[in-house]
Amino acid sequence: MHRRSLLTTGAALAVPAAAPPRPARAAEPVDVLLVLAVDVSRSIDEEEARLQREGYREALGDPRVVEAIGRGMIGAIAVAYVEWAGIEYQRLILPWARIASQADADRWVDALAEAPRNSISWTSISGAIDFSRRVLAEAPFEGTRRVIDVSGDGVNNSGRPSELARDEAVAEGIVINGLPIVNDRPTFGRMPPMPLDQYFAQNVIGGPGAFMIVAEDFNVFAQAVRRKLIREIA
Repeated sequence: MHRRSLLTTGAALAVPAAAPPRPARAAEPVDVLLVLAVDVSRSIDEEEARLQREGYREALGDPRVVEAIGRGMIGAIAVAYVEWAGIEYQRLILPWARIASQADADRWVDALAEAPRNSISWTSISGAIDFSRRVLAEAPFEGTRRVIDVSGDGVNNSGRPSELARDEAVAEGIVINGLPIVNDRPTFGRMPPMPLDQYFAQNVIGGPGAFMIVAEDFNVFAQAVRRKLIREIA
């Protein structure tokens, strides 16, 4: 009798079974995951750096770009803003943001205006691509397409060859588009080995439907960025 009461008490005090784990929440979908990889090497002076940032702010906040986003299958994109220079310098300036409305775009524009800016030596397009691949891998959204948008005013002169980084990214299903900024000033006193748009075509862009839009100088940069964003979103 005494033994039976102990068994009964033990059963009453038994720890209940743990609840089954909740399923992981599915990542929010977007039409495209877009990394804007922006050159801040020493070949870009303070005024050019300002014009470059203002170009991205003006383009992404443009109602025509927001309208293009809304016409997508999902009606939203996700954007991350990266600045890069030599092989030792890549920074995620603005983390992933989902943009589906003018209000979303305006918040992104304001955030970029407040972000600090640096200028560092040398130009590593390969480093920019490799870093952008890692940023894409950590995106909190699920994109039907993954795109790295590389803008710059010089050829790769730091780190491994840009075409090797490009080929590895393309093998993962990533598209790399280019926005070469053509100006008449040599980089570190040396002219590039070939015209910059030709270099980007051969050594930077890649993947299905990859393209580039040339910015003739920093003063028309915003127009080039807007045209490029609308085409990438479409």
